[in-house]
Amino acid sequence: MDWFTDLFATVQQWLFESAVQPVMYAIGEGARLEEGFAGTGWLLVGFLQLAVMLLLIAPLQWWRPVEKMTDRAAVRVDILYTVIHRLGLFRLVMFFTLDPVFDALVVALRDAGVSTFHLDDLWPGVTDLAWISLIIYLIVFDALNYAIHRGQHQFEWWWRLHALHHSQRQMTMWNDSRNHLLDDLLRDLIWVLVAQLIGIAPGQFVAVVALTQLSENLQHANVRLWFGRVGERLWVSPRFHRLHHSIGIGHESHGKSTLGGHNFGVLLPWWDMLFGTADFSLKYEPTGVRDQVEQGVDYGQSFWSQQWLGFKRLGALFSKSSTVSLPHESTD
Repeated sequence: MDWFTDLFATVQQWLFESAVQPVMYAIGEGARLEEGFAGTGWLLVGFLQLAVMLLLIAPLQWWRPVEKMTDRAAVRVDILYTVIHRLGLFRLVMFFTLDPVFDALVVALRDAGVSTFHLDDLWPGVTDLAWISLIIYLIVFDALNYAIHRGQHQFEWWWRLHALHHSQRQMTMWNDSRNHLLDDLLRDLIWVLVAQLIGIAPGQFVAVVALTQLSENLQHANVRLWFGRVGERLWVSPRFHRLHHSIGIGHESHGKSTLGGHNFGVLLPWWDMLFGTADFSLKYEPTGVRDQVEQGVDYGQSFWSQQWLGFKRLGALFSKSSTVSLPHESTD
């Protein structure tokens, strides 16, 4: 893979010097060229991801779709989410607003005596091999993703944001990026902190994120595909993940309308098997949220309406909680 990494580095350098660096100087951000160079790498990775999606995953959707597309407007909104995330617009906003906060938090952890734990040092000689180290980090961050995903479904306040992701009734490869931005922010904050604490190299971190996202694009694809009885237990398939989006299966438990569910694994179904949340049923069910179907709850049609309604759901929950917790006035 040396030829690929060398080519990537050459293109990244050219793109940075010809396009990104002049813009940074023009807007007075010349002191942050290092971060700009890293951002250029993310931009290039985003273009590569889009190429893989269009050249490999899209034909699968045309080949064996689970359902006919009837709401292409909703899919176009998901494409907008994908462009925002994969081409760096979301990261650009974080770069100018929240990166200094993240950096200050890491410094505070260091000052508090929380040192970096280098996962590569656990198995000297073996983890020096880049591909073995990458596999280990993929497993570690997938376990983290499972924990985050369980939290998004288990805590009512978090579900109020994450429900937007499940409100898509027409699943496609673009559906992965359909999230509330505050939900994305919380997840990214956790990822960055863990990455800092376990000492993953920047290049490996980019690879872990890119591979995870591409696998998620396939899992959300509108394709009638599973990996066989053995393969289903080794890697999350589109069929396995579609059940997670299915009404009454993926995000409901014991008769409750939101909390609980099945198939939270992002790359590996191992965590679902370990914690008893796996559902390997060989079926393709309708997707969405129950209150959306039965009660007509509106999750929004446009990008901005979806974001605003997510904030309203969250605000309504906190408003309700504060009202319930207020003591009754004395009648004396």
